[in-house]
Amino acid sequence: MDTLTIGERIRHRRLLRGWSVRHAASRAGISHATWSRIERGRQAADNRFVLADIATALECSTVELAGMFVPSGDRNALAAHAGVHAIHQALIETDLNEPADRPALTVQELTRTLDLVETLRRACDYAGAARVLPDLLRDLHALAEDPAQRQVALRMLCHATFLASGAVRNLGHPAEAWLAAERCREAAAATEDPVLIGYAGYARANAALAADAFQRGLALAGRAVDEMQPHLGLPGALETVGTLQLVSAYASRGLKRVEDSRGWTAEAAGLAARTGESPALGLTFGPTNVDIWRIGIEVDGGEPDTAAGIAATTNPAVLPFGCRQVFYYADAGRALAAMKGRDREAIRYLLTAERVAPQHVHTSSTAQETVRSLLERSRREAGGAELRGLCERMHIAV
Repeated sequence: MDTLTIGERIRHRRLLRGWSVRHAASRAGISHATWSRIERGRQAADNRFVLADIATALECSTVELAGMFVPSGDRNALAAHAGVHAIHQALIETDLNEPADRPALTVQELTRTLDLVETLRRACDYAGAARVLPDLLRDLHALAEDPAQRQVALRMLCHATFLASGAVRNLGHPAEAWLAAERCREAAAATEDPVLIGYAGYARANAALAADAFQRGLALAGRAVDEMQPHLGLPGALETVGTLQLVSAYASRGLKRVEDSRGWTAEAAGLAARTGESPALGLTFGPTNVDIWRIGIEVDGGEPDTAAGIAATTNPAVLPFGCRQVFYYADAGRALAAMKGRDREAIRYLLTAERVAPQHVHTSSTAQETVRSLLERSRREAGGAELRGLCERMHIAV
């Protein structure tokens, strides 16, 4: 297993270029002191926007700098990553322009399987989803060849590829996330359903953000919002538009367009006030999810105090699914860890995130960096024993 920290990978990449810290930092648009602290492990490399700036300066991806972190002690996390290849292969084969290679199962059978994958996704059980998704994708591809079942199969395939994109994206595989999102777009376009087309636009925009393509993500999300304006009366349309606006807010912040970002967030909050906490399309759109997105945007935007303030007034239990609660606890933990004197609270939030969704936390490079940074400051302080336990489960050297 690669045991280098993100800071060590950054230093290695910089030295390969033959660049000084000052030169590399100037390319990234950050201070040389910040770059130096990150390289030396004195500052956590857990800010996604800063890491994207560093990756751009070094002409690589954040995935290369963050590494593919899989703790050997977590068998489920290992199984999840091992299953990505099978999902990739199934996505390559699930081409609607090509014939399927198997007989079709019934709609009833495939509906049960798709419901299972949705349940696994909500629990952040990536290993379980990875076991089921490859056959499900192929079976839905086969069902779509039956003219009598084509429309229902395409809608289900749109949902399945959406779930596949999210799973592999959260595991740190942006290329596979983009491929799944493209398959989602193809299925949605074949249905000619404007809400599903917007839903697929969300998958594509989010996959672009995972690859640090903030401008592309913003363009995709913004276009999808515009295209949905004539269809806002359809079921699920407001929720889809609101979620696309949140993606636009995140992308805008990554492009350092703070006012644009907050404008998009305000629009999403306005829609959330109309929809309430909605279950439509599994997007969990509503006031609580808007605030969870705001926490992540503000902490990555370098405003941990603002993020912590939002977290203090947000109740993640309103959303019954671990797939959103884990972002609340992990991002609030990052915010608190970046604030002076809040380490004990940060540790508590991160431990809660681990309880909610262990596979997600154990494979998150940002969570690893936050925990590593906290450990540096907390070896002998209160909370150190709990933190060392978390580090051991994540295989961070203590």
